[in-house]
Amino acid sequence: MSNANFVIPQPKNEPFYGYLPGSAERAALKAELDRQYNTTVNIPLIIGGKEVWTDTTKTCIMPSEHEHVLATYCMAGEKELKMAKEAAMAAKAEWAAMPWEHRASIFLKAAELLAGPYRAKVNAAMMLGQSKTAFQAEIDLAELCDFFRFGAKVVESIYSIQPESAAGVWNRQEYRPLDGFIVAVTPFNFTSIAGNLPSAPAMMGNTSLWKPSSTSVLSNYFVMEILMEAGLPAGVINFIPSRGTDVSKYLVTDPDMAGFHFTGSTAVFQSVWKLVGENIANYKSYPRLVGETGGKDFIFAHNSAHIDPLVAAMVRGAFEFQGQKCSAASRAFIPASIWPEVKEKLTAACAKVKMGDPKDFRTLVAAVIDEASFDNCKSYIDYAKASDEAEVIIGGECDKSVGYFVQPTVIVAKTPTFKTMVEEIFGPILSIYVYDDDKLDETLEACDTASAYALTGAIWGQDRAALIKMEKALENAAGNFYINDKPTGAVVGQQPFGGARASGTNDKAGTILNFVRWASPRTTKETFVPSSAVDYPYMCEE
Repeated sequence: MSNANFVIPQPKNEPFYGYLPGSAERAALKAELDRQYNTTVNIPLIIGGKEVWTDTTKTCIMPSEHEHVLATYCMAGEKELKMAKEAAMAAKAEWAAMPWEHRASIFLKAAELLAGPYRAKVNAAMMLGQSKTAFQAEIDLAELCDFFRFGAKVVESIYSIQPESAAGVWNRQEYRPLDGFIVAVTPFNFTSIAGNLPSAPAMMGNTSLWKPSSTSVLSNYFVMEILMEAGLPAGVINFIPSRGTDVSKYLVTDPDMAGFHFTGSTAVFQSVWKLVGENIANYKSYPRLVGETGGKDFIFAHNSAHIDPLVAAMVRGAFEFQGQKCSAASRAFIPASIWPEVKEKLTAACAKVKMGDPKDFRTLVAAVIDEASFDNCKSYIDYAKASDEAEVIIGGECDKSVGYFVQPTVIVAKTPTFKTMVEEIFGPILSIYVYDDDKLDETLEACDTASAYALTGAIWGQDRAALIKMEKALENAAGNFYINDKPTGAVVGQQPFGGARASGTNDKAGTILNFVRWASPRTTKETFVPSSAVDYPYMCEE
């Protein structure tokens, strides 16, 4: 840690580009889309700052055109995973000893590279490889810039927290990295999360092993390139696409694993937690487990809600990025008195939604990420179609002949506990329960208890007393709560993101709550003039 009291300027959120017709950024992005579409990238592992090539490879394809290959990437096996662990451990001492402001500078520089010369490249990779529209890619990129900038400021604030000192004593606290390496397992849906999970521990002086999702390797590799160009020392973050089972077998059970940073499914996180528990006596320290997992995010409307913005929030919240956001609206509770108007306007709005290739800037809904996701979505739609307890009123068509396209679908369920009302689907499917206006309390309870998750949720209404009642009733149902807004779109520094219950550990990515998990404090007391006395004053005779 540096002795100098450097201060990082207060960061501001990265502005979004508009990509309007005739704009320079639109032209640059379209040119980059064309270039990447006609290029096949070969992606190595990055271990100890060096490219490592393996005989086991997989491909990155376009979800909207699944016969088109964008990249071929190497897979790490037992040998490479153990090599990466050794590289992380070898880099650890020098990285931890680097003055914090120099560590922070690397990530601040990475944000500038991402926002500047790499902007079109990373956005195009997300559009082609992760089936994001231009706007969805743009907000993802801006969020990663925010994670780097706000994260650096958080690190500064942590190091400034010091204990009180009595007269003649100096108490001080240093924030050491954890005693070991960090495993970061990242999701396909947000490149910002993928870049943040190995980087947040690294900002605190840790070294990380980064296992990206198999369906987002291309954009994630470009982020790794940016970090290296920004000056990240060899071995601090190691890029290791691999099988999840191998990561569990060779890294999660390693005695030197000090932390696990995760975003993904609840089932996977629970399996890792169980594995850590089974091996707890073998670790050199108790591993920090930080995870954001599933969600069954809700929109709950009161009969005083304004209909037009409510419908807009339902469409955007449920169907942008094909519902593949942890925060996507996947269930809604609508009062019977306003349901006819909501239904009419929702049907009309969905009819105008364009589904197709994300390279077409008119597209709102593109393909889901892969065949497994497609099949999963279709199974829920087929279940609803066959059930007497539900009705598919909008969409419901699926086609994977060219790309993995699932039509935006609305299911009306007869009960708040119907399968599609409580289980995470992660696709463009919104389930609606229409409740009697005089059953508000019972329906709020059902919203709170029917699903295991507690990630995001939104309430709608103009009646302030009703909003207060709804907010109180659902206080534990969501870690990110919205009033008269969609339950998506959290911004770093404005709405810290994370949920509880089956949705994760709620450590709020990008905030001090997350960063302190990657520190192991040491408190030092220095006494300037030590006492030579053995007896205490009270021990004298009367």
